[in-house]
Amino acid sequence: MKVSHVSEADHDLVTAAVAAAEAHTSGEIVTVIAAQSNDYDDVALVWASVIAFLAMSVIALFPDFYQSLYDRLTGGWGHELTANQWLGTVIAVGVLKWIGVWLILLWRPLRLALTPRAIKAARVRARAVDLFKVGTEAKTLGRTGILLYVSLREHRADIVADEAIAAKVAPSVWGDAMEALVERVRAGQPGAGMAEAVRQMGVVLAEHFPKGDDNPNELPDRLIEI
Repeated sequence: MKVSHVSEADHDLVTAAVAAAEAHTSGEIVTVIAAQSNDYDDVALVWASVIAFLAMSVIALFPDFYQSLYDRLTGGWGHELTANQWLGTVIAVGVLKWIGVWLILLWRPLRLALTPRAIKAARVRARAVDLFKVGTEAKTLGRTGILLYVSLREHRADIVADEAIAAKVAPSVWGDAMEALVERVRAGQPGAGMAEAVRQMGVVLAEHFPKGDDNPNELPDRLIEI
């Protein structure tokens, strides 16, 4: 099944921006867009475990309150719980809490919303590096490939550059391009954001790696969706 995160117009916009940028540089820009970089299953696991632990801790700290609650629920006809029965009840509550939270967090938008920004940034970066190693790194003669990666649901993006570019251009130089991109992605304009980022990347690349006489197009200009 064909993946489609953006419109054909967005594809055309980004492809045209890459071609225009590469007309002035020997750098090779690869653009990739994904719906999401990670499932964050471990984050859901942590949330479920923390809430289950808190639920059990509250019962353990206020046993009299929960014992009286038990008496009210049973109308006073319930027998007094032994220590082992009380422990089993606490564990059962913890297990039910864990299962309940895990089921709720199967709804991925909530799981993503509860994921700390630092974790999302790290996962997006890791995914960008993985894609760079597969499709961009050392794929050009001059080691001048550079990957622009966008992860839509995280509203984050990253730039990973090949050896020659990384040696001359500090990561902070791409800050303006990244800011322009993320601002437009948040506004629901991923194509326009990527095109503007590519344009700004092209300006930097043209300064450090101007177009040469023999400069074949070694990497695809088209926007890649995964």
